[in-house]
Amino acid sequence: MRLCLVEDMGAGGLEPLTLTRPVHELLLGASSLGSKLERAFGIGPGPNRRACLIRPHLSNVVRERDPHRVVNDRDWMARGPVIVANSRWVPPSGFEPLIGPGAWVGRCEGQPAFAVVGPEDAVGLEPTGVDDWFDRVAARYTGNDVGGEWITRPWDLVSRNGAYLTRDFKEAGGPSVSNRHLTAMALVGPSNRLRIHETAKIDPYTVLDTTNGPIVLGANAWVQSFTRIEGPCAIGAETQLFRANLRGSVTIGPNCRIGGEVEAAIVHGFSNKYHEGFLGHAYVGQWVNLGAITSNSDLRNDYGEVSVPLRGDPIPTGQTKVGCFIGDHTRTGMGSLLNTGTSVGVMCNLLPAGLLLPKHIPSFTAVMYGRVAPGFSIERLFETAEVVMGRRGQTFSEAERQLYSSLYDQTRLERERAFHREKERHADEWAIPSRGASRG
Repeated sequence: MRLCLVEDMGAGGLEPLTLTRPVHELLLGASSLGSKLERAFGIGPGPNRRACLIRPHLSNVVRERDPHRVVNDRDWMARGPVIVANSRWVPPSGFEPLIGPGAWVGRCEGQPAFAVVGPEDAVGLEPTGVDDWFDRVAARYTGNDVGGEWITRPWDLVSRNGAYLTRDFKEAGGPSVSNRHLTAMALVGPSNRLRIHETAKIDPYTVLDTTNGPIVLGANAWVQSFTRIEGPCAIGAETQLFRANLRGSVTIGPNCRIGGEVEAAIVHGFSNKYHEGFLGHAYVGQWVNLGAITSNSDLRNDYGEVSVPLRGDPIPTGQTKVGCFIGDHTRTGMGSLLNTGTSVGVMCNLLPAGLLLPKHIPSFTAVMYGRVAPGFSIERLFETAEVVMGRRGQTFSEAERQLYSSLYDQTRLERERAFHREKERHADEWAIPSRGASRG
């Protein structure tokens, strides 16, 4: 059987993380949402079995990142039966699709999660019409409730990350840990909750604590002395930990440089938090640099519910522990302080002001003196991206240039609204009362 991952209108609710990637590339636990769906349906690698239907402005960069996946190809859809799965749906543990002859629909909480259809139905799919397509298919074919859960907002990924780290560890299996690694570290907790790649390097005077969950270290990961890692935790290939304190429910992608304190957070890959500072209950995108002593709050002083401004409008999270969500290629200056429930777009520059920075920072803007302001020109931002990626042996490609140019236009209105709000707030702060004012 073949599998096509699709995005519905809910992809917009996962911004700023989905501005630069399809939903199926988001991380949850030790793997992406797409990988979880492929494993659940028993789909192996290769273009004959894997496809996706995504927002058109992402298509070229996804082809570059995953050349063995078919992207937005109607001819591929017409070649035979296919499973069409919503990328926001996470299958339950032990899921067995039991796919037989004929079309049918799997539902989660009453909504279509996936559909098994023939080519006559599959060719009707369009990137902007996934919701309507599922409604039509669900009305025509029978189905069952298959369980699982939906990912609706960015904080869903963070709050559920620890549970999925434990689940992914159990489902992955494989070799555990060598005696060579055990002699280099201080282990607290059972050793069968460790999975360390043979090429990983662990310096002396490191502590790995598996009491509350498993720990996974990828190929060529390097754990420097005086680092403490508490499970559940997954560290990607080539990532380096510099005297870090990872306090559980943490996923670090590949090629990151991480130091300081990190708790209940996801860092997507190729990002730096090299120095001291706190990162908690957060999701950080790719190619992000958090300057020294950058810290975020993840708990209000009154312990109340946190709201997060998505596209500038506050959205209640229903949670009390919510940190920040940072888009790709964003940088913070030394000593930046991020408020509880902060949303930062892509290619932003945040400069410290001694105070908590604004909670809503649109893409391609800067924060100067504590206020949202126009950022660098897009060409200068591209030049910086070329330098940053070149230092890791990567290239800022023409497809990425086109993506960010498109996003610059798409997010223009959000920036203009933010600038207008800043202007109004500034006017209120400096307003001179016409009556009752003291004359000194």
